[in-house]
Amino acid sequence: MKKNLLAVAALCVLSSGAALAQQAEGPWMVRARAVHLDSANKDSTPLGLTINNKAIPEVDITYFFNKNIAAELILTVPQKHTLSAGGAAIGTLKHLPPTLLAQYHFDVSGFKPYVGAGLNYTRFSSVNLPAGVDIDRNSFGPALQVGVDIPLAKNLYLNFDVKKVFIKTDVTAGGAKLGTFKVDPVLVGVGLGWRF
Repeated sequence: MKKNLLAVAALCVLSSGAALAQQAEGPWMVRARAVHLDSANKDSTPLGLTINNKAIPEVDITYFFNKNIAAELILTVPQKHTLSAGGAAIGTLKHLPPTLLAQYHFDVSGFKPYVGAGLNYTRFSSVNLPAGVDIDRNSFGPALQVGVDIPLAKNLYLNFDVKKVFIKTDVTAGGAKLGTFKVDPVLVGVGLGWRF
């Protein structure tokens, strides 16, 4: 009888431990990253437009539908850039680029690589350019991603992430279109993630 009770108690402890482990690896993950934004600066206007590269903060929220499939929403605050023409600063603008990605996470022991693809929407604001020069305030484009989560401790991960985001805007002068300026940045990030 004592052996049966001990076996039942051991089974309960093991079951509760397994349940806790499953709860510990919940469907949500939040990451905070430091990201370097490196712009492609492709310009079809005669102005030779470029914006500066910079480091930005980034936060993402990921929901796992199962162990392999997830959706990630990437957020930051509006980022101020200097716009230059022919190497000389001509004004400033801010852009806010939320991005939604579908991800596939691979089954690899010891670390968790993933790939993603999705859609970026960028809103340009606080545009301060020479009189008569303007840009389209909205941009939609694809986004691609590769990354890896490396377990550090229970529910805590070190994250490395690279994204290519396609961002462009039409440039006008006196109401006439001059061409298209493509920011199309590569974003390289490192940060921490918490799974719950």
